[in-house]
Parts: sequence; C-alpha cells; structure tokens
Amino acid sequence: MKYILIQYKKLHRYIIIILVFSISYFYVSCENFLDIEPPKDELVSDNVYTSDPVAALKGMYSEIMDEHPFGGGGEIFNSIHAVAGRSADELDNYSNIVYEISISDNTLTPTNLRINSIWEQVYKYVYYTNSILEGLPNSVGILSETEKNQFEGEAKFIRAFCYFYLVNLWGDVPLITTTDYQANAVASRTPQTQVYEQIIEDLKEAQNLMAEDYSFSEGEKVRPNRWAATALLARVYLYIGDWAGAEAEANTVINNTTYSLSADLNSVFLANSPEAIWQLLPIQPGFNTTEGRFYILTSTPTRQTLSDYTLNAFEAGDQRRANWIDSITVDENTYYYPYKYKVQSGATLTEYSMVLRLAEQYLIRAEARTQQNNLFGAQADLNIIRERAGLPDTDANTQATLLEAIEHERRVEFFTEWGHRWLDLKRTGRADKILGNIKPNWQSSAVLFPIPQAEIDKNSNLTQNPGY
Repeated sequence: MKYILIQYKKLHRYIIIILVFSISYFYVSCENFLDIEPPKDELVSDNVYTSDPVAALKGMYSEIMDEHPFGGGGEIFNSIHAVAGRSADELDNYSNIVYEISISDNTLTPTNLRINSIWEQVYKYVYYTNSILEGLPNSVGILSETEKNQFEGEAKFIRAFCYFYLVNLWGDVPLITTTDYQANAVASRTPQTQVYEQIIEDLKEAQNLMAEDYSFSEGEKVRPNRWAATALLARVYLYIGDWAGAEAEANTVINNTTYSLSADLNSVFLANSPEAIWQLLPIQPGFNTTEGRFYILTSTPTRQTLSDYTLNAFEAGDQRRANWIDSITVDENTYYYPYKYKVQSGATLTEYSMVLRLAEQYLIRAEARTQQNNLFGAQADLNIIRERAGLPDTDANTQATLLEAIEHERRVEFFTEWGHRWLDLKRTGRADKILGNIKPNWQSSAVLFPIPQAEIDKNSNLTQNPGY
C-alpha cells in the first residue's frame, strides 16, 4: 500500500509539472529569469491560480529534483553540492570537460556553463515564488485561510533559500520581488546587506505563516514548515554575525521534540528521518536520490571522487568515515566516494534528499555560543555531534581553538551537502589560507563566482565581480 501511495504521489507530481510548464512555457522554459518578457496582463500566476492554486509550488519542488541544476536534479555534477565541493577541497575532478576542470581549478570565466546554469535556475525559482505570491490574492474561494498562509509562507521561504545561495555565491545580486519583466530586465545588483534584509524578512514572515507540523504534506518532511524557516534563519544570522539571533533560532529548533539526532548514522538520510527538517522527494522513475544515483561508483570515475583532503580530515575512530564513505578498487586503484545515500537505483523510495537537518543547528549554536564566549555551552553542543560519531569530547577550551574545532566538525559532518564547506571557508575568511596552499591557480577573487556574461550583455546595469 505504501508503494502504491508513493507511485501515486510521483504520478501526481508529474501531472503538476506538465500543468505548470504547459502554462508557463513561453515565459520561463528557455530564458533566464532576468530576461523573461511576458505581457504584464498575462502572468503565469493568473492562469495557474485559476486552474490549480498549488500547482506552481509543487511543480517547483518537483523541478528541483528533476532534470535541472541547483538542488541536484538530473545529474549531481550540475548541482550546488558538486560545484561548491569542487570549488573547495572536497572533490577531485576526473572530467575532461573544460568548464568542469575550471571549477576545480578555480579558473572560472563568465561563460562557464555550470555556473551560469545555477544562476539561471535559481532565478527561475525566484520567478516562480514571486508569481505565487502575486497569484495568491486570486485564490479566494479556492484556498482556505490556513492553506493560503501555508503556501505564502512556503513561497517566501523558498525565495529566501534561493537568495541565500545567490548572495553567498555571487555577492551583490539583483533583488527581484516582482514578475514585472520591464523592471527585472534592467535590475542592477543590490548590496548584500539589503539582500540579507529581504531574506530575514521573508523567513520571519514564513515562520508566522507556516504550520508547525507536516500535516499539510501527509506527514512527510518534503515541504518546509515553520521549523524549516527557523533553521534557515539560524543559519542566516550565523552568516551575518548576529550571534545572539543565531543561538536563539537554533535553540528553538533543538528544543522542538519533533526532531532528534539519529543514533544510527546509516539512518540519517532515510526518508523522514528523525533528524530531517526539510527533504526533497525524488521523482526520477526507478531511482531514489540523485546523490545516491551519481555519487556511488561502480567503475573507474569519469567525473569526480572524494579528495584526499576530505579523507584525511577524519579523526581515527570517526564513524562517519566508516559509514558515510565507501570505495571501489579498479585495476589496483582505489577511488572513494560519498556514501551518505546508499541506494543507487530502485523504484521503492527509502531515501529522500536532505536539505536541512538537526545536526547543523547544534553546530550553529556551538559557533554562536563560542562567539559570545559561552565556551562551556559550545563544548556541550560540539560534543553531542562528536559523541554520535563515536568520538571523545573535544579538548578545545579557548575561543580560537573551539572555532577551529567547530569548523573541522562542520567539514566532516556536512561534506558534499549543499556547499557547506565552500561557504564556510568564504564566510570565515579562511579560503585564502586553506585553498591558497593546495590550489596553484587560487586567487582571492575566486571566492565569488563570475556574473554570467550573457546576463551582462543583456542588461547594461549589471556589473562583473572583480577578477573576471
């Protein structure tokens, strides 16, 4: 019965995708968000919310896990996970594709296809959320007030999620909150501080609008709720140095009995695991997650493997090394790959792609407490994660050593997950020290990706990042 229900959900999502993209094809299928030019009186939202008020939102989740970059749909090599992992020191390149080599070598150009695809896709999601928000007032008689609030909160959460990655990968970026193509086509870059203000505003509103449980998603953690917004807000506060805010938001999530750390490391990434706050439901027929499908090696690698820097980062006895990494030997050569997701193929869904999980909240709170000189509290949080990994308590007991220990713990806990390592090196100002010592072509300017040249050619108000 569960299998039939899962297949029904997948079929329903495919129908939704067809609805959404049939409606919006001429507007968003082939063009970058900032170059979309639909007539203002023929918005996608007007059509979608007349026929199916939830189609656009569900279709967006499905697309993230379908054939497109950012979240890892289609191929993991297109995703934030792989692009950020290669940009940092997590993954070794085995591809002979020029634009993939340049990611690993940090010699990007403004015409790099992988980078440009992520930009396009994230801004497309921003377009979807803006369209949803503009269409919701037309849902009177279609949605209840509770449903309307939930969808509005989800749309604002996704927009905040998208802008979090845009601002951290590119720095100042156009802040688009409308579907008005004339305004969007000439939008200039908005200072990061203002982008963060919008992110925080969206997340706070999402907290107030969304449900606390997962009843709206049939008990599955495949759509964000209030706690997903809270978890992301904790991360945002950490990134901007609001230590008290980061601690407070993380504390709220940690104290919520809905979530708990999975004692078994091999169950962390299972569908609806106790640790999961938000996951993405796989929709590719015959497969579970994209991570499992493409990371698991069955022959000599042709794209990427885990780097020695990642392998050597684990302490002796760390059970994450034993449970979350596997290898294959071909012609006496051993290649290592991420093994957080164990299923490479199979119609029965047992694993969902993890986006937000509880372990991050402990390490956010540990870092925020360290920055506020609550060293004892920070040690306690850090030790919870270490204990789960089979490690002894940390011996770090000063602010400096604790920050270093937390950075290390984040590295071995979140490797190949949503670019954590790359973003951590950037936000802490340690990219030059770490990557400058291991990458011959490293330049400080590489901490920001280039603005796609195609966007600059279309919009004279866009400027390029330094170094490109």
